[in-house]
Amino acid sequence: MEKTETPSVVTRTVVSEFLGTLLLVFFAVGSAVLAGEYIGTFGIALAFGFTMVALAYALGPISGSHVNPAVTLGMLLSRRITLRTAVEYWIAQILGAVVGAALLFLVAKQVPGLQTHGAFGTNGWGDRSAVHLNLGGAFVAEIVMTFLFVFVVLAVTHRVAVIGFDGLPIGLALATVHLIGIPLDGTSVNPARSIGPALFAGGAAITQLWLFIVAPLIGGAIAAVVHQVTHPPQEPVLVADQVSPREPTAGPGERV
Repeated sequence: MEKTETPSVVTRTVVSEFLGTLLLVFFAVGSAVLAGEYIGTFGIALAFGFTMVALAYALGPISGSHVNPAVTLGMLLSRRITLRTAVEYWIAQILGAVVGAALLFLVAKQVPGLQTHGAFGTNGWGDRSAVHLNLGGAFVAEIVMTFLFVFVVLAVTHRVAVIGFDGLPIGLALATVHLIGIPLDGTSVNPARSIGPALFAGGAAITQLWLFIVAPLIGGAIAAVVHQVTHPPQEPVLVADQVSPREPTAGPGERV
């Protein structure tokens, strides 16, 4: 019998990040686009949280289930992954978000009267904020909300996998920031999640997109620095790329 080759560790992790971000955008952002008026802010927040929990358990043992460039930046600055791995993750996450948004756009266009231009689950400030939050307020809010989310991810994850109950606090943290952030600016805390829908919404969603890329990355970087202070490593950090391909898991992170 001919032996079947198993996919390489790099292929598995990159595909996992692509798939995870695609599903996060389609289901979580989709809850706002397709069902927002029925489930409200609380329901949308739960959709993001539940989707993140599911992805953490399904993909965490493979790639760490970042599905978020800010989380990947935090892992990179914490020396849990290499720059090459981070770049691979970032590319996969952005492509996954765009494909997920494209699939969501296709479904949304089948709903009579559903408005997608300038909206489509995107983020914004000023007139595009439910409470008319200004640019400065949105910038600070995104930094703080992303800080909380990335800090929780760094604090609870293991070095080579999301295991045990790690997915629960991650999902709860994401749901919490959405409960607070949806009325403020729609909640990004994830540049890929913002990029995908904005490309299909157009208009102000594109011109305001820069904030929802820059601010979450700053929040993720600050979280990595603070985590090194509050959770100092007790042993040399193992970079994810150095894990043997024979290991059953290949994602980043280990409890410190």
